[in-house]
Amino acid sequence: MALVQNLLAQMRLPIIAAPMFIVSQPDLVLAQCTSGVIGSFPALNARGEGVLETWLQKIIAGCEAARTINNTQKSSIPIAPFAINQIVHSSNTRLQEDMALCVKYRVPIVITSLGLSRAVIDAVHSYGGMLLHDVINVHHAQKAIAEGVDGLILVCAGAGGHAGTYNPIVFVNEVRQFFNGPLALAGTISTGADVLSAQVMGADFAYMGTRFIATTEAHAAPEYKDCIVQSNAVDILYTPYFTSIPGNYLKPSIVALGLDPTNLPQPEAVKIGEKLALNNPSAKAWRDVWGAGQGVGTIDTVLSTQDLIDSLEAQYHAAKVRIRQL
Repeated sequence: MALVQNLLAQMRLPIIAAPMFIVSQPDLVLAQCTSGVIGSFPALNARGEGVLETWLQKIIAGCEAARTINNTQKSSIPIAPFAINQIVHSSNTRLQEDMALCVKYRVPIVITSLGLSRAVIDAVHSYGGMLLHDVINVHHAQKAIAEGVDGLILVCAGAGGHAGTYNPIVFVNEVRQFFNGPLALAGTISTGADVLSAQVMGADFAYMGTRFIATTEAHAAPEYKDCIVQSNAVDILYTPYFTSIPGNYLKPSIVALGLDPTNLPQPEAVKIGEKLALNNPSAKAWRDVWGAGQGVGTIDTVLSTQDLIDSLEAQYHAAKVRIRQL
């Protein structure tokens, strides 16, 4: 519980912003952290020699500057730590190099996905960092704990991008039978009431991704943001077609590429990064098929990250009042 309390003391709300491919970049991460929630980004979003180090320097400097201003102005809004997502998979040839930068800059939180590595865990622990690991089932959760991770992110049914199939109530209950460490819950979380619900179920943090796509700081095309605002749960398709790993995607983006969401070819026909066999030969699955979670139905406007956190905080406390009245 000490790890959880230490993090919560640095946060305005118990929210970890999910690292989203392409979308999460320094401007969004800084806006999240300076608004009081944990911001994050995938290391692989930083493309090009020296870019990741530049991003880390910018985020660290930005957070430090914000803390100085807050101390001067005696602001009650804490500056939350940030996290970096590392893909622990044989296809990620940058992992060792990127982890060296995490150690050099003492990244507070490292989130690992698509594999476990004792070397990565030990590297994070060498400077006192925290390691959280994505899991989609109980077996993976048990394996991650045995390897020595500090906390888990339970990726449930309805989460944006790569997602599992477990109901969140079931998943949290089963994991809590053998693990009492930091737990974040992912999947369809878009409102302040959803954040409180995650805590009521037994999680410590809500893991929120899709809602941050519809923010002014998100590195996403305007059409992508508009599609988020205009969509509902019925517009989300769960399929392994685009990356061979099951994930949730916006149907309108699939239709726009000339594909029928109800009649996709076999998943092995396309691998991530390859050109799709469409009317538009330049289309790419990783860029033109938009990931999103089933919680899109409650997203009705594009906001600045600060305004979004203000709104989430109001919703969170209003939900607490309703609980007390019960």
